[in-house]
Parts: sequence; structure tokens; C-alpha cells
Amino acid sequence: MRPLLTGTLTVETVTVPIRDLPQRLEGCRIVQLSDFHFDGQRLSPGLLQQAIDRVNSLRPDLIALTGDYVTHDPAPIFTLASYLGQLQSRYGTVAVLGNHDNRSLGGRRTILRSLQQAGICTLWNDIAYPLGDDLPVVGLADFWSREFCAGHQLFKALPSSQPRLVLSHNPDSAEVLARWRVDLQLSGHTHGGQIVLPGIGPAAAIVQALQLSPLSKLPFVPHRKRKRLKTVHHWEWVSGLHRVGANQLYINRGLGTYAPGRLGCPPEVTVVELVRGG
Repeated sequence: MRPLLTGTLTVETVTVPIRDLPQRLEGCRIVQLSDFHFDGQRLSPGLLQQAIDRVNSLRPDLIALTGDYVTHDPAPIFTLASYLGQLQSRYGTVAVLGNHDNRSLGGRRTILRSLQQAGICTLWNDIAYPLGDDLPVVGLADFWSREFCAGHQLFKALPSSQPRLVLSHNPDSAEVLARWRVDLQLSGHTHGGQIVLPGIGPAAAIVQALQLSPLSKLPFVPHRKRKRLKTVHHWEWVSGLHRVGANQLYINRGLGTYAPGRLGCPPEVTVVELVRGG
């Protein structure tokens, strides 16, 4: 990536109130990284190392990785995992996979195994307790996988009075998860829209808005039935913090990209500070 076009690595800080947050976790800091797409093309080792060094300098309590470590070939995960093994935090690193990590069963297993060997707690429809029994972390299968629906059972196993964090690569899953308590969902997938027009916003969101407006009948607007936007449906959740019903959703712009690349959309490290409230 070219910083003059994309923007330099950005640290975004957000404070999120959590209902019933244990007193001991007041001020807990979670750092999120997402969407590496480490394929030797658009995420340089230099930028990757810069992001890792920045994360470590923040001295987080927990690190969350929200998927798409590779783009097509799973082989780069071996190199990427060695980088990610450098991450340092008080309670370790938790992770989920994205749609690009799940292109084949063999690829998924390779990525899971490589991350776990790097000391990263990688979840596929499972619950981990790095912050203690009173704040579980739910890690879901990718939204586009057949196994995503099986993850619903995890919420049924948790007391409704218990706060929880959820890692789910695709933010569209928040619409489905709105039926359960999700105090904070961390997602990626959108790359912040990749191409962001100054003063206007993400190009993909603009196309979607046109498709939903009376202008959709004009010949230059891609019709939804002819050309469906496959990446994500809810482009209104393209990045940042959002309310989805009673739940909260944060979407990280990611570090990497793929064609056509980024423009005006800098890679992101997110710092989430938890406070009591909600």
C-alpha cells in the first residue's frame, strides 16, 4: 500500500460502556487488528511490523484478531503467524477466522493450527475466558460458512445477566445476533469501504444508496438484481462504533486490502476501553 494514497497507519480509540461489567475490568483495554490479507502484495512486512510494534506499545489487556489473515492461498499464514506471535498483552490474544480463511476445509485447518501454534487462542464457534469467568469471549464461525448457525447455541448456554464480548468477522452477522445479548461485537471485513471519497464517503456505500433510491432506474446505476454487492449488505456499518438494537458493534478498517486497493482509507489499529455502564 502507498501511504500517500491510503493514509498512514491510524490508531482509533473508542470508549464502550458495558452493562454489568465487573468492577475489576473497569478501564480494560482491548486492541483489535483485522483483515491482514497477507499475500505478499498489499500488506508489506514493514507495515505489519509497524502495526505489531504499535500494538505492543499500547500495553493492552487483551488483543482481538477478527479474521482474513490470507486472501486466497493459505500458505502465507506460516510467515504471518510468526509475526503475530510477537503480540504482547496481559491476557493474551483471541482470534476468529474470516471468509477468506475458510475457502477450503484444509486451508481453514492450516490457519487454525498455525495461529494456535503461535500462542493465539483461535475460536470457531467456541467460548474463551481470557478476562475471567464473568466476561466470556464468544468467537463465531464466519457468517458465510455453514457452521455459523451452530454458533447460536453458544448464546443459549450463557446466562442472560452475564455480559459478553463477541468476535465475528462479518458485521452483517450483527443483524442476526440482535436477538441475543451482545455487549460488544468486534468485526472487520469491510476494509472501511477501501475507496473513500473526500467529503462524500465510501464509494461502495454510495453505490448501495443509489440502488435503494429512485435513481436505481437510471442506466448507469448497477441494479441490485443484476450486480449484487457481495462483500457486505449493511454498508451503513462500514467502520467505527454502531448500535444494532440493544447491542454494540465496532468495525475495524483492517490492515490489508485487495484489488482495487485502498484510497483515502488508512489501515487501522483499534483501542477499545471498557467502562461500566450501558
